[in-house]
Amino acid sequence: MRFTLTALVLGLLVATTSAQQRSPGAMTPQIDSILKSIRAADKGLLAVSEEDGRFLRVLVAMRSAKSVLEIGAASGYSGIWLGLGARESRGRVVSIEYDPQRAKEAADNIQKAGLTDVVRVVHGDAFAEIPKLQGTFDLVFLDAWKPDYKRFFDMVYPRLDPGGVFLAHNVINKASEMEPFLKTIQAHPGLFTSVVSPGSEGMSVSYKLR
Repeated sequence: MRFTLTALVLGLLVATTSAQQRSPGAMTPQIDSILKSIRAADKGLLAVSEEDGRFLRVLVAMRSAKSVLEIGAASGYSGIWLGLGARESRGRVVSIEYDPQRAKEAADNIQKAGLTDVVRVVHGDAFAEIPKLQGTFDLVFLDAWKPDYKRFFDMVYPRLDPGGVFLAHNVINKASEMEPFLKTIQAHPGLFTSVVSPGSEGMSVSYKLR
């Protein structure tokens, strides 16, 4: 009996220590399975690559982002990665999706991933929905209709906090569809901008100076 009780206590101590050491934004087998299922069903190749997703999680956590805006949720793949970063930084994500079916899929996937406490999916036209949101943003991820990139940037930039980060997807493989946006962020006096390629699509990273 003494051995059984001792083993039980030790087991509880190990479990408690593991739970304390596990990061709030850590990957779990359940979330990993959901991410894989989203990519498997993504016939339109709307989801970001896995490496892009990991990059988003790192940036949210590094920035200690509290207010994250995603424009273009698709089926929630990138929203899950953003949510993992936001859980680490104790932040919140608002993810806007225009297409009703994809918005429903995104909300369902966020729920399955157990991230509804940090990620809210909004169905609607982002040009109409963004003005309804309160406050400012310290990180914005744009992955919507490419010719609209500059319009979205012009709308969101005044609400991006100094030291905030504006990210845009597909800036390498679809650069020809967003030339006005790329020229703007590369020449903007209030930004430091770099283009990186965690995956093959490319992502612009713009840091707001003031």
